[in-house]
Amino acid sequence: MIEPVTYIKTLEGKSNAHLITFDDGRDYVVKYYQPEFNRTLPNEWIGYCLARFLNLPVPYAQLVKISNEFTSQFPELSGIAETKYQFASLYVPDCFNGHELTTIPHLNNPQSLAAIIVFDYWLCNKDRTRKNILLCDESPETYKLWIIDQAEIFGSHSWEQPDLDKLTGKIMKSATHQFMASFIDDEKQFAEQIEIVQKIPQLLLEEIMSLMPEDWNITSDEKNAIVNTLLKRRKKTLPEQIEKFIKTVYLPLHNKQN
Repeated sequence: MIEPVTYIKTLEGKSNAHLITFDDGRDYVVKYYQPEFNRTLPNEWIGYCLARFLNLPVPYAQLVKISNEFTSQFPELSGIAETKYQFASLYVPDCFNGHELTTIPHLNNPQSLAAIIVFDYWLCNKDRTRKNILLCDESPETYKLWIIDQAEIFGSHSWEQPDLDKLTGKIMKSATHQFMASFIDDEKQFAEQIEIVQKIPQLLLEEIMSLMPEDWNITSDEKNAIVNTLLKRRKKTLPEQIEKFIKTVYLPLHNKQN
């Protein structure tokens, strides 16, 4: 397991994220457990594992241990709740977030965009804002799009078990989803991605839950409820939502372009 070497800085936002260099020579965005945002780390873990399985453009991440000896050296880390593991995702340098670019002529991974939208609807990620995508220069006027920050899947960074039964089935207002939809040239890609999601083995979902650190305080009942929610949403809610998205967002957008 990699170990921290150098603390760099605190990052903007409410997720308690810090940029730290580890002994593999790479910088990671490390999120610590916060009692007031107690679902952030579980959400990040679930979102990351599913995104990786679906081959979405998400930075590599892993669980890390950071010792009290390291933490105590930096005032920025004082008062942080101690858990055995933290969530660390690889820092992607030299990128812009969606707010920082006004013109994006081309993306070099448009094949991932329908999958990202389906992923966000399946997990009820209401926080796919322009700050939560990265755009990295690949060649002149061409960018690769990455997704970051899955801290508010299931509608919140502090959801409770009963909330899982109340997740929205409505279209989510997201200028970022509209932006991504503008680069999708065939609506059939949505149906293909739904089919992939529906074929994810239940055993995989259960394994993701089983590997979650115990001191992140997700109970066995909550883990079972998450799995059941994902299974139910992908069977009925997800296809209905994406059909609405195509009719109300995707098609009007492309008809306007034409």
